[in-house]
Amino acid sequence: MNKIGLSNEATKKVAEHLDQHLADLHVLYAKLHNYHWFVEGPGFFTLHAKLEELYDGVAEEIDEVAERILMIGHRPSASLAAYLKKAKLKEAENVGISRNDIANALLADYGQLVAGLRAGIAAAQEANDEVSADLMIGSLAEYEKTMWMLDAFLK
Repeated sequence: MNKIGLSNEATKKVAEHLDQHLADLHVLYAKLHNYHWFVEGPGFFTLHAKLEELYDGVAEEIDEVAERILMIGHRPSASLAAYLKKAKLKEAENVGISRNDIANALLADYGQLVAGLRAGIAAAQEANDEVSADLMIGSLAEYEKTMWMLDAFLK
């Protein structure tokens, strides 16, 4: 039993989901910076500003996820090598990229994050870890909203 009253065994699966999410967040953070720097063409100013907003949000989420893993009695991955090995998201190339290509790539990435979060929420609820579930539900809500906005942007 950890200090907050949850079984370390029960939260092991939750920590694994959170650590997977943490790895994907680090790749997403770098990717959003990449797109922020390399976006070109029509819509530059709008997307440039939005990407900064998105990577600032990811930076906050990274800290929350890593701290939650520690709170439930486990250790998060904490190196770029570990993140790249574990992440399901793939890095972006260092090339100019259009707004539509960015939006489509982010829709795919956020879709991957949404699927992972849904599995993580189920694992947290099974472990009676409502705080981890709540953390992931909050992220899920933000990602679904961002996906809706990206889809609207593409229309």
